[in-house]
Amino acid sequence: MLQNNDALSARQDWMRLLVCAPLDVLESWALAPAVVHAQTSFVWLRKPQTGLVMVRGRAGGTGDRFNLGEMTVTRCALRLHDGAHGVAYVQGRSHRKAELAALADALLQTPNVGSAVVQGLIVPLRARADAGARAQQHKAQATRVEFFTLARAEG
Repeated sequence: MLQNNDALSARQDWMRLLVCAPLDVLESWALAPAVVHAQTSFVWLRKPQTGLVMVRGRAGGTGDRFNLGEMTVTRCALRLHDGAHGVAYVQGRSHRKAELAALADALLQTPNVGSAVVQGLIVPLRARADAGARAQQHKAQATRVEFFTLARAEG
């Protein structure tokens, strides 16, 4: 399983991409033969459950904590036949999205399948997220205002 900080950082990165992925992208990935087999051979540790979590914030990012409100979250956990565990916490009520994200998490930790999942799912999700960030940055840049001062000529 995961032992070092690099592996932990990689897992945090792919978990971020999985929970932000649209369901249709995960569904199309799930049609791959290795994924179809994995979908039939796992054991639920915790079936998908939907509930509420309290979202907290900090004033100014570093100040006192305050309760911002509640958010709906769906969570689940599963174990593949080879012993790899996958977990997912996704925003909203989509049990299928949580299941596919947990399945991808478990497969990414499997040595013989993990690299195929990276190429087939994580790389496209990262490219999609990067393109979205660039589009948002470009949109924000278009609203940038340059202030300047004109010097009056004395004469």
